[in-house]
Amino acid sequence: MTLLNLELLKKAVDGDFAAIRRVTRLEPQGGKVFPPTYEGGEYADEKRLLHVKGEDGIERLTAVETVLLDSVQSQANRMELAMLRAYDAGRLPMPMLQVDFAAKTDEPILLEVGRLTALETPHRMCDAIFRDSNLGDKPFREAGAGAELNGARSSNATPVFALCPTALLFGFWDSTGPRGGLGAKVQRALVSEIVGYQGAEKIVGKRTSSRLDPCEISNNVDIFKKEGGGWTFDEKEALKNAKGEPVKAKPSEINHGNITPSFRDKNKNPNHGGVSLDYAIQNTVLSLAALRRLRFPVNGKALAASDSAARTVLAALGLAAIRLLDEDGYDLRSRCLLDGKPGVFEFIGQGETHPFQVTAKAAAELVAEAAGAARELGLPWSEEPVILQPSANLAKLVSESRKRSMVSESAGS
Repeated sequence: MTLLNLELLKKAVDGDFAAIRRVTRLEPQGGKVFPPTYEGGEYADEKRLLHVKGEDGIERLTAVETVLLDSVQSQANRMELAMLRAYDAGRLPMPMLQVDFAAKTDEPILLEVGRLTALETPHRMCDAIFRDSNLGDKPFREAGAGAELNGARSSNATPVFALCPTALLFGFWDSTGPRGGLGAKVQRALVSEIVGYQGAEKIVGKRTSSRLDPCEISNNVDIFKKEGGGWTFDEKEALKNAKGEPVKAKPSEINHGNITPSFRDKNKNPNHGGVSLDYAIQNTVLSLAALRRLRFPVNGKALAASDSAARTVLAALGLAAIRLLDEDGYDLRSRCLLDGKPGVFEFIGQGETHPFQVTAKAAAELVAEAAGAARELGLPWSEEPVILQPSANLAKLVSESRKRSMVSESAGS
């Protein structure tokens, strides 16, 4: 099988192929699996068409039951975190935008928050966290790289390439910038999801909830919610209601006592019990056609060479993201562990497929090689992070919000 190199990748990006695709079959480990739940506590299940071979040996398009195990958005977040771990380990040097909440403070909450990068924030480099931070003594979007970001668009993706190239892979909308809803928007080029296949019949499990208390504390003891949080036996220390009466509590409300085994939650709805799967499929596509819509002018001049160089860097970065996620594995959540041999990468275009292979290490080396070629053409690619400081208002907002959350949680315990 062909080993990917920079020349082959560049030819693919320049127009030989429409996309890079990989299909990986994953097997559930430990019996049934637990998909994510959405609004109303529902699983995202649906029927999909699949070619199924019948008893006569003929394949027919058949509707089968499926359930979403990991969405496109979740897969993108997992890839970004895998890239961040590689970046921190020195395996994947690249531009990195970050806010350092821990600098110049002894506030415990801000020290705990520490560093946040564009690979962790919901809206990548366009997140309000960066907007409300400072570069030097100026607001981020008014200084240096942040000000240049204001002019970013598909036909001028160079400022994004310099500041947060992964945003050009996973997509962004600059809705928090100076132009609001009219801000630049770039579609996802790298898309992946994991879907579980259940066969012709959906099989949903049952799950019980229970707890046995070794202290055998019963609910017939009079205790009270305590002013400021916690609980007490003393009525004088108790939280008072509008009538000035002490507010009673039950041991079960403060996580003591037994919980009777049940198939239903406190609202009498059935507990989600997971699903039984035949197998799961991870379908990953890196659209080279989407990358070709991006332009990367240098010093205001649009050049075919710089466009090609930047797109090649992004394609290599996308392959690194996919392979680095393989290294992390697919333990998606509690009781949803999947495993399988990574599928074969394929260039696809005009009805043809051409397989190739690349490791995480080789993909990272391709990123470095392609980035070097891009720099020679004048494209910005700094491996020194752009470090912002939170504004005084943002630091206070984070600190006060967390303090109130801790008080609220304590009062409810």
